[in-house]
Amino acid sequence: MDFPAILSILDATIRLSTPLLLACLAGLYSERAGLFDIGLEGKMLAAAFAAGAVAAITGSAWIGLAAGMSVSLATALLQGVAAITLRGNQLIAGVAINMLAAGLTTFLGQTWFSQGGRTPPLGEGGRFVPINLPFANELAGVPIIGPIYYELISGHYILVYIAFLMVAVTAYVLYRTRFGLRLRAVGESPKAVDTAGISVVKLRYQAVIITGLLCGIAGAYFSIAQGSGFGNNMTAGKGYIALAALIFAKWKPVPAMFTCLLFGFLDALQIRLQGARLGGVEIPVQAIQALPYVLTVILLAGFIGKAVGPKAGGVAYTKER
Repeated sequence: MDFPAILSILDATIRLSTPLLLACLAGLYSERAGLFDIGLEGKMLAAAFAAGAVAAITGSAWIGLAAGMSVSLATALLQGVAAITLRGNQLIAGVAINMLAAGLTTFLGQTWFSQGGRTPPLGEGGRFVPINLPFANELAGVPIIGPIYYELISGHYILVYIAFLMVAVTAYVLYRTRFGLRLRAVGESPKAVDTAGISVVKLRYQAVIITGLLCGIAGAYFSIAQGSGFGNNMTAGKGYIALAALIFAKWKPVPAMFTCLLFGFLDALQIRLQGARLGGVEIPVQAIQALPYVLTVILLAGFIGKAVGPKAGGVAYTKER
């Protein structure tokens, strides 16, 4: 494989891992606070539809992004009410959000646009365009370094740079701020946090809000950056893969980034390998497309026993009187 082909795969890896990374970081906040979040997929799907629909109507990608984040936040708060205030089963609440988003986005898409659940293709201004970093064009002709900077580092959507910036922000917030310390503590021992006079409910809702906003950016990326409008089930299980990446990374932001890059690389590789032949026989497209999901099962089967999540995760907290 030549150098340009390798660069092309790595460039696709970054683009394809971006929504995974945002969703993974979103899940990290809620799960560190003791809330198991199966609903990442549903929040992303709802955000993707809202962003695509509003961007199609207004012609503005930024308004579409705001709409996607708002809908994802509302969905996250709905899940929060069920899991925190009403102390319902967190896993069932997440599954309900996924089912609600899958059905509602298709229904509203068909009702509003009559295009089989899809939104109209986005015109100029309705989606984000790649950003060329300073001196990218000037350095493009420099051997090795130029193509890496021009193709691999430059030329991505603004949401890509936000996603990787959020890794550093999340690491700082979790390990260098009082809020991060309290967030990690409430996921391990909410009773101790409550005894210290800190509201467990408030902290968990704060985590839910951050989760909703990050899922909103992840969902919007599908429809107004990577894509040109919303399509039925366009998140295609990425929320579940993000959850698997979070478990594999042991709920830490930097390992989560590398795990999402690994999944993104496999996704890019399967696109590249479509039509490949083995022993003169063409490999079925479905087998190649299943690679990222097969790896998810293998990683979970091999490492889930070693990954110990927050001790209070999945358990509703009842304040003692």
